[in-house]
Amino acid sequence: MTTEAEPNDGGTSVITADGTPLDVDLKTDVPHPARVYDYILGGTENFPADRAAAAEFSRHLPNLPTSMRANRNFMARVAHNLAAEHGIRQFLDIGSGLPTSPNLHEVAQRVAPESRVVYVDRDPIVLLHARPLLTSTAEGSTAYLDADLSRPQEILQSAQLQETLDLSKPVAVSLLAVVQFIPDDAIVKNVISELLAPLAPGSILAISTVTADFAPEEVADGTAAYRASGIPMVSRDLKAVEAFFDGLELLDPGIVLVHRWHPDAESAAIEDSHVYMYGGVARKP
Repeated sequence: MTTEAEPNDGGTSVITADGTPLDVDLKTDVPHPARVYDYILGGTENFPADRAAAAEFSRHLPNLPTSMRANRNFMARVAHNLAAEHGIRQFLDIGSGLPTSPNLHEVAQRVAPESRVVYVDRDPIVLLHARPLLTSTAEGSTAYLDADLSRPQEILQSAQLQETLDLSKPVAVSLLAVVQFIPDDAIVKNVISELLAPLAPGSILAISTVTADFAPEEVADGTAAYRASGIPMVSRDLKAVEAFFDGLELLDPGIVLVHRWHPDAESAAIEDSHVYMYGGVARKP
């Protein structure tokens, strides 16, 4: 089975990194992070293995739904803030996951209809359901790329990115709820370095990732449950997350739990122990 979406009014495409249709193997008998996330957020693009894994993870992490929603809301607040307060008009969202409204381009294009977004994910089910990610305004553009975060040059050199984004102007790169699946800090740092190297000064890096700093026993049990299911996951303390932003200018309020980053009324009411994610946003000098 293959899939390829036709361009929309904003000028978009859904093809693999080398320009060929993707042969899809959903591996529905194995839980996948994107589908587990979708299920916990109330989505429908998941399978029994994902639902069973979600139940097991939630047994160890009782506030997992709250934390996941807080992370999703963090994405929306970051996109709005960058578009409205910092004039960012280009976004590269790596590890986009299954479409869940509001998607990043919807938030950014409400502020600036000319905003341009490239979504990147390697999960075949995300590709199959990517059309909501491609509903760009006529003034802007969106594209979807099937690629792996661990191969940043494949992302940077793809036709989708080259045709959608102008790297001579600032780009906001978001790695939200994805680097916790890369246990080696050195690999994460190298990926970030490669992604940011060709980007213009004023470009942005946004990261959210799992931490045990506020609920150590729960997160220790939860990450062990993820690993037992075949999903590699690590939690990181504040110092480790700070290191991912080395050489960049952290924007206010720095690295905080995701619901504490420019919180709205709903986010401000959440208890810190109910959120398992640090988030931060920084500017390339």
